Amino acid sequence: MTITVNTESSEGLRHTVQIDDHQLFTDAPVAAGGEGSAPEPHDYFDAALGTCKALTLKLYARKKGIPLTGVSVEVTRDNSQEQKGQYTLHVNLTLKGVLTDAQREELHRVADRCPIHKLMTTSDVTIETHLREGDDSQ
Repeated sequence: MTITVNTESSEGLRHTVQIDDHQLFTDAPVAAGGEGSAPEPHDYFDAALGTCKALTLKLYARKKGIPLTGVSVEVTRDNSQEQKGQYTLHVNLTLKGVLTDAQREELHRVADRCPIHKLMTTSDVTIETHLREGDDSQ
């Protein structure tokens, strides 16, 4: 899978994001010189955690026969110390369905084992950026 990000216009900061057959958009907030017309990259980073937790819980519950009918995940961030290397995400889970206390605790533990949570907290991620020749005519 390849994700392709392209600038929409030479003046603005809005970009298209193509992921397979899905098109998303990103922009910078107004305070940073953008139009605020779409989520910023931090929003997608934070959303990755929330969506992974929700999907992980639904898949786990289905596999274990736990009567989880829905999940609501609220992610808020504190990026006030990001320049110092600290980025804090606060996650509130709401589990829907007729669940026992033991099932709720089990699901709570499973939420922190989703792949994105693990990636964000325990992985040694390597990013290699390569420069390609571009078209200078635009």
